[in-house]
Amino acid sequence: MKFYFPDSQDLVSPTYDFQHDEYSPLRVRQRDDLYAHEILDTPPYSGILVSKSIVDGAMKGAGKYTIAQRARLYRLGVDRFFRLPQAVESLGDNGAFNYVDELVPPVTVDETLDFYVGCGFDAGVSVDHIIFGYAPQATFDDVDPAWSERRRITLRLAEEFMARVSEQNLKLQPVGAAQGWSPKSFADSVQQLQLMGYQRIALGGMVPLKTKDILDCLREIDKVRLPTTELHLLGVTRVDSMDLFSEFGVTSFDSTSAFRQAFMDDRNNFHTESDSFIALRVPQVDGNPALKRAILAGKVSQKDAIAQERVCLRVLREFDGSPAAVHRAMTELDAYETICQTNRAHVSEYERTLTAAPWKECRCSLCKNLGIEIAIFRGTERNKRRGFHNMSVLASKMKKLKSNVLAPTSRSNHG
Repeated sequence: MKFYFPDSQDLVSPTYDFQHDEYSPLRVRQRDDLYAHEILDTPPYSGILVSKSIVDGAMKGAGKYTIAQRARLYRLGVDRFFRLPQAVESLGDNGAFNYVDELVPPVTVDETLDFYVGCGFDAGVSVDHIIFGYAPQATFDDVDPAWSERRRITLRLAEEFMARVSEQNLKLQPVGAAQGWSPKSFADSVQQLQLMGYQRIALGGMVPLKTKDILDCLREIDKVRLPTTELHLLGVTRVDSMDLFSEFGVTSFDSTSAFRQAFMDDRNNFHTESDSFIALRVPQVDGNPALKRAILAGKVSQKDAIAQERVCLRVLREFDGSPAAVHRAMTELDAYETICQTNRAHVSEYERTLTAAPWKECRCSLCKNLGIEIAIFRGTERNKRRGFHNMSVLASKMKKLKSNVLAPTSRSNHG
């Protein structure tokens, strides 16, 4: 089972000064900063997924790449741009979430292939149009006409995509996109894609579905799936169900969930193989937008906040795991949250994190090098590193699944 990490230009600076929260004045981001596969001892994913909309922009606005970064990606190619080790594959897609409100995809098959081939991807997903809705009992005749039209568009573009790949004899592995609103509609999409010649198919629009619904779809698809057809789940992370998914032909998936929970989740910020913990919130007085607004509005004393911020960081860095140290850290964190007028409900959960000190047991290079710093919810450098740690935990979980092993496969040579 392969895990692909969707790229959004998430890097960290190896020279970041955690004591003073400062970057090196000589730092050049793209040249000096590191991706997860570079800063961890072992890449935490089998591949990266890069969306055209992230690079080139889409209907909802500009992409995540600057003009210079985009030019560099096209010039160097995906392997050299991301400095990918041989074990890490590359998968391209259109990023259909970014044009979900449009009646038709605003990108053509030829434009998509230009992106895939121009950047040297190993594989690429055909152009699709997401169906956001699930009606398991709906037939092809009584379904929402808009859903039916999106599925028709997706299949037509997949046929055109495969034709172009074949006509041009491209080395790119074509991945057919399947959309549906029910087990039967997904199965029909897969069957049609197989007739077009696809041996690898990506199932889209399943992110909102419950695990039971995904399994219902996979069971129905399995009735028509050829033994050689491999399935990819777009945006779905259900580690506990991956064994079951694999029984129905799922060989890969992509998701940012483990990474984003490090700084987007209210509580499950630091993952272990058996549990998750809240990170210790010590926002930067000068770098946290919400805190800066409160200071400017006169709701928070900047002087008091800076003083307590420094106390919190000093106490956490002196933390030795003893009951007295836990109590002291809890007291200072509570005092800082009181001054900052933030969510004091977090404080009661900090004791569990401090008592367990999960960073001490972790074997990933980030935890070994950073210690308690990685458990502090504070700024992008700590938060993204914690996200990388979470992905390393996900990789470890995947390795222990009884049916499959997260392992690299040989990659095609783009020359």
